[in-house]
Amino acid sequence: MSSAHPTADAHGHDHPKHLAHHYDTLEQQFEGNKLGMWAFLLTEILFFSGLFVAYSVLRSNYPEVFEFGSKFLNTTLGATNTIVLLVSSFTAASAVRNAQLGETSKLKMNLFITLLCASAFMGIKYVEYSHKYHAGLLWGGNAHSLFNPEAPYVPHGDHATDSLVVQERIAGMEVDESRMFMRNMGRFFGVYFCLTGLHGIHVLIGMVVITWLLRRASRGEFGPDNFTAVDLGALYWHLVDLIWIFLFPLLYLIA
Repeated sequence: MSSAHPTADAHGHDHPKHLAHHYDTLEQQFEGNKLGMWAFLLTEILFFSGLFVAYSVLRSNYPEVFEFGSKFLNTTLGATNTIVLLVSSFTAASAVRNAQLGETSKLKMNLFITLLCASAFMGIKYVEYSHKYHAGLLWGGNAHSLFNPEAPYVPHGDHATDSLVVQERIAGMEVDESRMFMRNMGRFFGVYFCLTGLHGIHVLIGMVVITWLLRRASRGEFGPDNFTAVDLGALYWHLVDLIWIFLFPLLYLIA
């Protein structure tokens, strides 16, 4: 990294404009900040790893339930969201390169496209969540759930189709068997909402970060000697993308 635009400190020494006082060089500052981000991302990976282990245990215990439950997930919308996030990762990486080269206009454009893709992702997820809410495809403890053992929700209108599919699936089962199947279906959707909901929260956090970067880029704060914030923001966004790459096949493509 370049140490351009030095300023004099209290002792009269040259001091790069964007260098914090507790670092000796811009290179050291960049490496230190990036190490800190990698440490943070590692904790995020460990956090999601625990949820993936829980998913694996439940799926191994109730394979037929997970296979049946995945049929209620919209694969087209899930695949569309996958493409949207892949595009956003490309524009986020491009934004880092733009900042390094001092291409402010391209930097703002790529950050805006990344933010637009994130908004599209959340919009598509809202459509999915809305359908599941009205159809009662929720975790078993929810009062609005089709799988609530105390008082199962009875959907109506266009949303009753999913309920009929479930009723056909448990037709002919013994009472205890059907109750267990419905309880486990509630577990499947509990896992679905836990994983995708937590991922969605990370997307929202990423949107806040990207908006902050876009505002700073609009003020011309980034360039060859100051692009660390963009680089770290893009790194976080790549993790958000990577997690979804795992979630999509694990939830939507169960065979």
